[in-house]
Amino acid sequence: MSEAWVYILLCSDGTYYTGSTVDLDHRVEQHQAGVYDGYTAARRPVKLLWSDEFPDRDQAFDVERQIKKWTRKKKEALMNGDFQLLHWLAECKNATHFRNKEPKEKESQPGNK
Repeated sequence: MSEAWVYILLCSDGTYYTGSTVDLDHRVEQHQAGVYDGYTAARRPVKLLWSDEFPDRDQAFDVERQIKKWTRKKKEALMNGDFQLLHWLAECKNATHFRNKEPKEKESQPGNK
């Protein structure tokens, strides 16, 4: 079983880049050198802010895809290890969500007095 990494970089324009790799140090060097055209090539220098190890590439790739969909605040909560805030940010805040609806009074039903 080979190890793999998910990482978050801070780009020179203040944005975050999330990626995954099997060789973290080498991949960060590639980003720093602008080896590949892409998001970070035009936003150098970059700084590694967070990384986590996973047992295989598939898991790392799945987590990368999940984190890429997150808001900046969720990524910052993850990087800061604030899992309570991360959980709160992940909860639905929509007014129609069942947790956010006002409880209905019990309606008169046959057998209820």
